[in-house]
Amino acid sequence: MTDPKKTTGFAAMPAGMRLFIVAGLMVVVAGIGAIAALLTGDRPIGLAQEGRSTGAPLVGGAFTLVDQDGKTRTSAEFAGKLTLVYFGYTFCPDVCPTGLQRLAEGLDVLSDAERANVVPLFITIDPARDTSAVLKEYVAQFHPALIGLTGTAEQVAVAAKAYRVYYRKSDQTKDQADYLMDHSSIIFLMGRDGAYKAHFTHESKPDDIAAGIRKALKG
Repeated sequence: MTDPKKTTGFAAMPAGMRLFIVAGLMVVVAGIGAIAALLTGDRPIGLAQEGRSTGAPLVGGAFTLVDQDGKTRTSAEFAGKLTLVYFGYTFCPDVCPTGLQRLAEGLDVLSDAERANVVPLFITIDPARDTSAVLKEYVAQFHPALIGLTGTAEQVAVAAKAYRVYYRKSDQTKDQADYLMDHSSIIFLMGRDGAYKAHFTHESKPDDIAAGIRKALKG
């Protein structure tokens, strides 16, 4: 006979497993919403799409942030090169590392000459914990060219709004010290003029990312 006092199902799982499942579900929901936002919704802030009606997703815009070395960086300084832009956070348990690994692998498929025309950017959506020092150690694990960017909560919000990235502290963990962030997981490929070219996910193949970059380099 089943003990009525015995906890079963989801509640009986170890805390770590429950947290992992919750994180996975949040990423799936956020990813679906983020991709839909690329195709519909309000115009983002920033100048990248001003005056254009090409039917392309309205993604991208101006930002001012601080890199892993404490240097102020603006979107304007990357003009003339392609950028790969990924929003995430260093405490992300699995999706962000996977996304950044795919980004790095895609870059490594390119030749040195091709790679020299691409700037990979990792923008945190958790500036409270992701300081420049934290980002410096984190981005070094993925690719030597990867630039980590943080800033004030307001500066990060401006960048996220420009790229139509959804993020918020998880309701399930917001009162915990090791809270999770509910966020979209998209790698944006932006053109030399800052205009949207394509996007990939943490499930994209490195060869597909490289092919998208090569196409944009020719365009």
